[in-house]
Amino acid sequence: MRFDLLKILLVDDNQHMRLLLTEILRALGVRHVFEALDGIEALEMMRRVPIDIVITDLKMGALDGIAFVNQLRRSPDSPNPFAPVIMITGHSTTRRVQDARDAGVNEFLTKPVTARGLINRLTLLIDQPRDYVRCDTYFGPDRRRHARPDHKGPWRRSEDAIAI
Repeated sequence: MRFDLLKILLVDDNQHMRLLLTEILRALGVRHVFEALDGIEALEMMRRVPIDIVITDLKMGALDGIAFVNQLRRSPDSPNPFAPVIMITGHSTTRRVQDARDAGVNEFLTKPVTARGLINRLTLLIDQPRDYVRCDTYFGPDRRRHARPDHKGPWRRSEDAIAI
């Protein structure tokens, strides 16, 4: 894997977390690491630099991770609505994970962050990219991780069958 070709944007208001992530990325061979303190600064950075992957914290000041991803995915002036996003948080409740997923986050990583966990998420983004889906209420990576070849029909949720 050619990590040295990637341009990765770290979005976190915690300097120590940015330093830790930068060190892990540099150890992997990533040479182009950019930083932003919040979602507002991240969007500005992405307008200046073509970013390949965004790694963002969930909880930040002016524009938190979920609001940032919502703007990145849905804003008409988004610099790159298709940019893969890894969200990192210490708040891994089911509700937070669902909020991140529904905003259009590609991968989720809980703290404490490990090199192995970060490598795993980066590898998933690169080796197993998911198609993007656009509908009235969502834009982002397909939330279904697994294809089911035995499934017949357009819907997979049991409540969808009731609505038909």
